[in-house]
Amino acid sequence: MKRSPWNDVKGSVARIVWPPLLQGSNATMEALIRLLDDTQWLSPDELAANQFRQLAIVIDHASRYSPHFKRRLAEAGLTPKDLISFEALRKLPLLTRRDLQGARDVYCTDVPQEHLPPHENRTSGSTGEPVLVKRTRINQMFWLAITMREYFWYEGRFDLRFSAIRPTVQMQRIIETWGAPANLFFDTGSAQLIPITADVKQIAEWLASFDPHVLVVYPSVLDALLEYREKHGLNLPSLSIIRTISETLKPRIRERALAALPVKIADNYSSQEMGIIAIQCPESGLYHTMGESLIVEVIGDDGHVCREGEVGRVVVSDLHNFATPMIRYDIGDYAEVGGPCPCGRGLPTLKRVLGRERNLILMPDGRRHWPLVGFARFRDVAPIIQYQFIQHSREEIEVRLVTETPLTAEQENNLRNVIHEALGHPFALRFTYFEGQIPRAANGKFEEFVCAVN
Repeated sequence: MKRSPWNDVKGSVARIVWPPLLQGSNATMEALIRLLDDTQWLSPDELAANQFRQLAIVIDHASRYSPHFKRRLAEAGLTPKDLISFEALRKLPLLTRRDLQGARDVYCTDVPQEHLPPHENRTSGSTGEPVLVKRTRINQMFWLAITMREYFWYEGRFDLRFSAIRPTVQMQRIIETWGAPANLFFDTGSAQLIPITADVKQIAEWLASFDPHVLVVYPSVLDALLEYREKHGLNLPSLSIIRTISETLKPRIRERALAALPVKIADNYSSQEMGIIAIQCPESGLYHTMGESLIVEVIGDDGHVCREGEVGRVVVSDLHNFATPMIRYDIGDYAEVGGPCPCGRGLPTLKRVLGRERNLILMPDGRRHWPLVGFARFRDVAPIIQYQFIQHSREEIEVRLVTETPLTAEQENNLRNVIHEALGHPFALRFTYFEGQIPRAANGKFEEFVCAVN
């Protein structure tokens, strides 16, 4: 019989070590984590029924205390009691980032006492449209509890060495525990914190000296580390799990990592506005949406509901935010709808998360689609280490490059031909070269293709 990780939980009541007892907020969160272990097995119909029970309460509150949400309902000819099903919910127009930016009365004037205090989450503005969303203590509790769900799906152990490469870290350091939420319940191994702005060589050296079991990393940093490993070697004998966060995990990066290392890769999909949206299933690779805290829709540009295998816009409704009514929020991402998961969990699925609208190329005739840039052939024609595309107009694209050696005119021309063939149009390509690495955005993210055309 499989041993439960909860056998190792540490209590918070003096002189009681077994069975361990928890008090206060830790006890509440433990109860939520254990409940989530049960609710993930609800059928899709049972899950939906519970989602709309909770959504009805959020909508009733928002209609009373958010003038902006009250107007949204009125303009759509709806009342709170109308929104009792998926079909009815889809009659409510989408909430956009522009709406959040422009409506100062979007926030609720009253928040239930048990949900206080609210805290402000400012998005990074990677879409060029930064917004502020107020989230509550309950939202934070769900974020932490769902983080524990991800740990249990993959690690199941907490006595491991844990490395995290993040934009919020200023200097490399090693601390005694993983930090919240894991250390609220378990005695954990030590953790290494690494700044994402450090040179790849330095990051590799730090990782090699610490030899983590678990690595939390942005996909683009993982890609750079794999490139470094191929050229210079990087021995991480204890590494067993790579958890990728924040950026879209490209299939080529996943395949490259799995070919090079004997690891599991746990990817999740999250945002500052909504928390953790989906976690990749350890059995199937599908992304389970977190149905206990969110309703996730995928819709086509014409508004139709996407079926399994179709790609559309991700629209999310928060079931527990009583400070900012995040109902039918167009988050700006695209995803492909998944089907029932063979693992048996009733949580809905996405097959893949594709990225943001700003990662679509804008063709001269106004069409948008996912850009194919021909990267698989780059090394055949030029010694390219890193690349990034910035589309500045319908006819001009800047190609940012880091190369092993300066490109000859012939290599640059051959590269231009490869890109033109992949893109299917003879865009004016402007090459810009960088030493070491291409700068990241202020939030630490790196996007391979960015459309800066309004």
